[in-house]
This record gives sequence, C-alpha cells and structure tokens, in this order.
Amino acid sequence: MEPERRKTKKYTFKSLEVEELRKLGYLIVDQDKFCSKYRRFLYLLRTKMEEGILSTLIQFYDSLYHCFTFPDYQLLPTLEEYSSIIRLPITRRIPFTGLEQHPKPCDIAKSTHLRKGEIEKNMVTKGGLPRLPAEFLVEKALTLSQERKEEDFEAVFALLVYGLFLFPNINNFIDMNAIKIFMKKNPVPTLLGDMYYSIHLRNSYGNGMVTCCTPLLYKWYISHLPDTSEFWSKKEGLKWSHKIMTLTNTEIVWTNNHFCRMKTLDCCGDFPNVPLIGTKGAISYSPVLTRRQFGFPMDKRPRSNLLDGFFLEERVENKEFRERIANAWHPSHKREIKDWKTKWDLSPKPFDSWVTTRATEMRMPILPGTSAPPIEEYVPPIVVPSTIESLQEALRKMKKSRDHWKKKFEYSDADLGMSK
Repeated sequence: MEPERRKTKKYTFKSLEVEELRKLGYLIVDQDKFCSKYRRFLYLLRTKMEEGILSTLIQFYDSLYHCFTFPDYQLLPTLEEYSSIIRLPITRRIPFTGLEQHPKPCDIAKSTHLRKGEIEKNMVTKGGLPRLPAEFLVEKALTLSQERKEEDFEAVFALLVYGLFLFPNINNFIDMNAIKIFMKKNPVPTLLGDMYYSIHLRNSYGNGMVTCCTPLLYKWYISHLPDTSEFWSKKEGLKWSHKIMTLTNTEIVWTNNHFCRMKTLDCCGDFPNVPLIGTKGAISYSPVLTRRQFGFPMDKRPRSNLLDGFFLEERVENKEFRERIANAWHPSHKREIKDWKTKWDLSPKPFDSWVTTRATEMRMPILPGTSAPPIEEYVPPIVVPSTIESLQEALRKMKKSRDHWKKKFEYSDADLGMSK
C-alpha cells in the first residue's frame, strides 16, 4: 500500500533587486580587493539558480525540529556552512538583536564614506522604520565611480548589497536594520536567522512569500547534492523534485575536509542549541542534528532537551527574551568537530529508524518514483555587463516608483514583501 502523501505547498520567493546590483558590481576596479574586504557578495550576486530546486527543498521543512527531513536523512543549514560559503567569519561581536539604538547620522556617514548632511537629508521613515532610498545610494555610487573614488564607491555598493540583497524588505529602500547589520560586520547569524524564520513562518501558514537571501540558501543546498554529470544532466527530462526524491543518505554529500579543521557552535549560553535573531523575528536550530551532516556518528535519537526549539514572531513584543538571546552570545560554547569521535559508517542504527519514522509522520509531499505536482519558484534574471547609461535609466525607473509610493499613506503587507 502506497504511503499517504500530503499536498505540496505553494511558496514564492521575494524578487531580489539583483539586476542593478550586478551592473554596479562590474564597475568595481579591483574585484579581488573588494572580495578580500567584503567577502563573496559578488559571487552570490552572480548565482544562477536552477528552477525547481529550492521550491522542492522547502516542501520538506520540518517545523518541529527546524530542519529539512527527507525519507531517510535530515539536512539543515548551519552557521559554519553559511560562513564558509561567503568566506565571512563569525566574529566575537554580538550579532544583530533588534534592541540596538538607531545609529546617529554621523556614525552611518563614517561607515559608508558619505556625508552626515547627505544622510540626514535623504533618510525617510517608511513602515515605521528609518530608511535610505536606493536611488540616492545608486546615484552616489555612480558619481563616486566616475570620480574614481574606489574605496568610497565600494562602501556604498556594499551597503546596497546588504539592504537590497542580503536583507531585503521594502523594495527600493535600505532599512535601518540592514544598516545596523552592515555596521556590526557580523551578518552570518542574521542571514541564517532570516532564512529559518521566513521558511518557518510561511510553513505555518501553508503558503506565501519566503523573504531571505535565497541565493545563499541555494548555494548551501546544492553543496549537499551529488556533484555528478548524471545528476545534473537534463537529458532525461526529469523534474528536480523527482531527482531529489531518488537520493538516499548514501548519495548526499555530507561534509568536506574544511569543516574537519574548524570549531562549530554547539550551543549558546543557557540555550541547549543555537538561538538566532533575524530582521523579523527569532528562531533556534539544533546543531546536534548536524553531526551526521559533518560526517560523524549519529547512533541514537538525540536527547529531547537538545531538540527543544523556539519561534518568536515579529509582532510578539518580548524584550526580555531578546535580551536573553543577546546575552547567550557572550559565553557561547564552541566544540571541535574532532571531539565527535570517529567518522560514521553506513550500517543501520536507531537514529536512522528515528529519522524514517519522523518522515512517515510528516507524510512526504513527493514520493520516490512518482511524478511530482508542479511547484512554483522564482528564478532571478540573467544579466550581462552593462553601461553607466543603463544604470541611469534604472534610476529614472526607481524615481517613478518612488513617486507612486509617495501617494500612499502607509505600506501594506504586500509592500513589505509578505503574503498574508
């Protein structure tokens, strides 16, 4: 008898403003120097995503354990993997908490190489949060590029990447949260928090728009898919949902040597796992589930207390809990992966049975060997290097869009990039 299958959910992905950012990126004179200072943002901007991969992945989100549960294995993004993808270390600084005071215009100016007067003149309040118009920053970036002020241009460009790509919110604006994260220089925990929070929230509604840096999630996921020509070939005409569902725990790419030489964040403060605060809300993930992912033994079902997670929605005011999370990042405990005994083998273990049972409880949306129903996915446009004239044309379009929104008194959920 065929197992019961649940319906696939209809998710969309927020359209990131990558086209103009890519064009601006081509104006960077020394791209190696830029990547050395700001890391692999250009690499992410130029990501081409295969249609169907991310939308298939999200169908398997496990809201109980905050991971992706497949028929006989689990995967979950980690701080260490996100950090490795963009080559940006997780610093000792406390990441974004949402409790910070808004930085003064003079401090923003210092971080962005802009003038204090320019910041004060262009800062507007939209959706209850101070924001800088993207058109203002794009204009400044073009001017600085033409004046050959490379360092100043790169700082403004990096802020645009943070506001429109890494931490997207209202289109054509860089909000204060993105500015704070840019100034803190520790974005990885917030990037991971935004991803988990948005997927968890949309999963609870059963549909809607996922708002996070999707190319980063995509890069993480494909790093665990087989790197073979057979798997990536399109000759057979199979959907990605079908290809992914044929994979077993012996075919998934579990780890690489890089992670065997580093320490991982095992827990934070009095939390049994890792608490994360995104730009919208807070959520946790359980590193205990990543031990197999990093190539080490998982013999038994993890202890329940290590799997106890939380989810705090944006509209829930809980300053004390946020302060507790912020304090937890002070005495965070790191454990070296080499402490996790020896490499795991593929013989059946109680942990495998636990995963299989959990997959059965969830009811897989797609069954191995079956044709999956269509799943919607946003695919970013592919662009080629352009000229300054085309960027100026894009600015004119931004101004037209700005004039439209000026007629509104407030922003709706749709304007915020969120579906009800």
